[in-house]
Amino acid sequence: MLKEFKNFIMTGNVIDFAVAVIMAGALGAVINGFVSKIAMPLIGLVTGGKSFSDNFWTPGDEVYKTVAAAKEAGVAAVEYGAWVDTIISLLVVGFVMFLLVKAYNKTKTPPAPAAPAGPSQEDLLAEIRDLLKK
Repeated sequence: MLKEFKNFIMTGNVIDFAVAVIMAGALGAVINGFVSKIAMPLIGLVTGGKSFSDNFWTPGDEVYKTVAAAKEAGVAAVEYGAWVDTIISLLVVGFVMFLLVKAYNKTKTPPAPAAPAGPSQEDLLAEIRDLLKK
């Protein structure tokens, strides 16, 4: 029983899936770093000079310089810049995964063409019958 369980656990598909999950986590961390440390500050330069991920909105008339200051004052802060940062990260991850899957699919060998179908059993029997009639 233990041997069957071990064979089930160590099949190629399970190992491939485990490697894919680990690689996706690592790739996600790299892409999140790229988006938050490189892409969003560049977008921030275009939209006003500060990192876009630092943009937030607080209800009321009082203005806070940072999200931390607003939270320290007990005010709810809507961090729309961080949300946009997450959306851009999702789009970049999706695009990179699309490229990886596309490259992987190019490495797979195309399926062999189907063998031409021969005559069916009924056709062979009809041909034998016709030959016997002669």
